[in-house]
Amino acid sequence: MIRASQDERLHWPVLAFSALALMALIAPFGAMLLIGEGPVGRRPELISGPILALGMMGAGMIGGAIFGRFLIGVGLASLTGLTIILTASLAVTPGFSLSASFAPVLLLASVSFAARGALFARSAGGKGWWIALFVVMGEAAIIVTAATMPGALPEWLLALLPAQWASMEGQAVVAGGSGVRLISAPLIALGATAAATLFVVSLWPRKWTYAVMFTTWLAASALVHNAPDFF
Repeated sequence: MIRASQDERLHWPVLAFSALALMALIAPFGAMLLIGEGPVGRRPELISGPILALGMMGAGMIGGAIFGRFLIGVGLASLTGLTIILTASLAVTPGFSLSASFAPVLLLASVSFAARGALFARSAGGKGWWIALFVVMGEAAIIVTAATMPGALPEWLLALLPAQWASMEGQAVVAGGSGVRLISAPLIALGATAAATLFVVSLWPRKWTYAVMFTTWLAASALVHNAPDFF
């Protein structure tokens, strides 16, 4: 029994950090090189949607769940987002310039994803990263399907996903540069759900706080669905 416990302590970190590397580094950077016909630089919009959003979500949510620290999740998500966008601008998307308008997108998306990772760590302990991994994979499947087969999924379904909110804003950064709106429905949704999730974390294990989180999430989803160009 002691040997099994020791083996578990040895193997679980390897699996956890492998999942983190896969979702935060290998998948997004591989996608930049493989998606589309020819270099991704010919289609810069490909880096802003599923690649950027899902890379940040994988880093922030899984990383936050592994370490059990909200700020570590924020740092990992922010670093991943910056690395993806800078790599694309320097290597595969010549002429793309990163503007200051990316800052609120980077910050709010990172905070939102890291908050969920911290919640998984608080509620599931050492197994929280498994929950984070499955959530990331589930949202990734939907976002990738929507990106590769436009119109295949209903808009209301996409509006439920924080990854889609971040994807919409990332798309605006690449397509619009400095013209990105600093106040928009997706940004409001990311900020509101992040605050609600951190509220749950701060009062854990009080279960009634989940009602606040889910109510906020549904309201934010309705806002994104009905007013994507709010403000």
